[in-house]
Amino acid sequence: MSIDRQFGWMWAQACELLDQADRMQRQFVRYVGQDAEAAVWEPPVDIQESAEGVHFTFALPGVDPDRINVSLDPTALTVSAVRVPRLGGSGSVVRRLEIPHGRFVRRIALAAARLRLGESRYSNGCLEVRLVWTDDNRGCK
Repeated sequence: MSIDRQFGWMWAQACELLDQADRMQRQFVRYVGQDAEAAVWEPPVDIQESAEGVHFTFALPGVDPDRINVSLDPTALTVSAVRVPRLGGSGSVVRRLEIPHGRFVRRIALAAARLRLGESRYSNGCLEVRLVWTDDNRGCK
């Protein structure tokens, strides 16, 4: 195996491991503060860019859509809310809780692109947010 092929293989493996570590980190509840308003988890997000703008899909199963806050500033898109745990009655025993609950905040840094908030909708446990390029700034061309 040539040194170039070996280096390429090692680089691909390293990138794959970094992606896997990032996914694992987002799966586990994180403690990021002391008060009741502290965020304890981050939802996964898919991001797609097109000529019209940027489309985000946040996985938010069980989150009340009326309590989701979406804000856009020049440097980031921020989505936050609280997912209330759905526990059984007093006679039930929790065997496993894998779906995160509690307050979450997901802040997505944006490049110096000029975007405005477009359509947002909540469907099937996913929040879809569209950011639209302003007339003087286009992304993909």
